[in-house]
Amino acid sequence: MKHIFILTICLLVAGSVSAQDYYYPPRRVHRRPVERRQVQHRQLDDFYRPRVGIEGGLSIANTVDTYDAGYSTNNILGFHAGITATLPIVYPFSFQPEILFSQKGYKAFTTDGTFTQRNNYIDIPLLANFRLVRGFNFLVGPQINIPVSTTNTFDNGFAVSRESYYGDNGNKSYVAGVVGFSIDLNPNVDIHARYVLDLSSNTYDANSPIPDYRNQIWQFGIGIKFQ
Repeated sequence: MKHIFILTICLLVAGSVSAQDYYYPPRRVHRRPVERRQVQHRQLDDFYRPRVGIEGGLSIANTVDTYDAGYSTNNILGFHAGITATLPIVYPFSFQPEILFSQKGYKAFTTDGTFTQRNNYIDIPLLANFRLVRGFNFLVGPQINIPVSTTNTFDNGFAVSRESYYGDNGNKSYVAGVVGFSIDLNPNVDIHARYVLDLSSNTYDANSPIPDYRNQIWQFGIGIKFQ
């Protein structure tokens, strides 16, 4: 968690400096009311312009609520990448749908060895984007999770075994919640940080040694939007 907080702070500092450089040029001492109105019109014109683009970045995945005190899990690193759109509705609210390839999972240390599960998903976030101030946006909304594949790896210190499954196997969570923020470095580039949590448990049958759990993912990335 300490590394996550440090990375988030770095994103905020870098984004704030760049956003200030772009959005807040040196002010004139004497500004006429007409000029202020022109600036406001330019800001609204910029907001109401629909955008499409691409995004991607780092994912830090783990689990919560395993309901098994003897089964603790650790983070694994992955990535997310895909396409995004920003569709203005009414100031300051926009609808931001996305389609992402996303890696999730966890690592567990057991008495018999190390177990790692890596899940690949197609995620469809359906986000509400609120422009709090020019250059800073708050993101919140549901996400549809579509399982693609799962790879389980077990290392007992002497040998490594690996099994892969395709599809959902009837045991995946299909809906998650998303909350986060984005900082516009300029009209076409932003950086973002998000927290994603499954809203229901990934369940296994009674004979499985893997307890029920929910995915949680911290995502840090960059987006590029086109005119």
